[in-house]
Amino acid sequence: MSKISVEISGKECTVNGEKLNCSETGAEVLMELYRKYVGDYPKFYKMDSLSRLGFIASELVLQKDAELNGTTRFESNENRKIILANNNASLNTDLKYSGTIGKDNYYPSPSLFVYTLPNIITGEIAIRNKYYGESCFLVLENMEQLRNTLQTIELESDALVGWVEYNGDDDYNCTMWIEKH
Repeated sequence: MSKISVEISGKECTVNGEKLNCSETGAEVLMELYRKYVGDYPKFYKMDSLSRLGFIASELVLQKDAELNGTTRFESNENRKIILANNNASLNTDLKYSGTIGKDNYYPSPSLFVYTLPNIITGEIAIRNKYYGESCFLVLENMEQLRNTLQTIELESDALVGWVEYNGDDDYNCTMWIEKH
């Protein structure tokens, strides 16, 4: 089994070092990747950009994993864990949400806040793939801390692991992989 990794930024996306053809840049990269490689998960349109980034990365990792291991897309380990992290949780979306609260509109619509928490990413990935293992979204200083944290955890099953950082439409990055047990 090969170690599969996906990297996505506002400029490009690579799967195992192979660049995917993307004509868009910025936030539109995520929409283009969704249309080309997923396209069948309507909740994607309700997600904030952080969740979209993590969701797309998970789809690409899991598709490549199935391809390399000769399995079908959803034939996977139901006990797989999901461990994601970044440096600022959902700050980008939180700032946009707080910007809707004004002097004349102190109570903005709760619908603006739907699908905006970091745990939405782990939850949607688990729902989509029927994973019943533990999941968490950690706020850490950097990806090195995530790697160090993984070394201290005794994984009893495979884990989908990733650094999912979204600071703005032109400032985001994600690295995701499957940590094999």
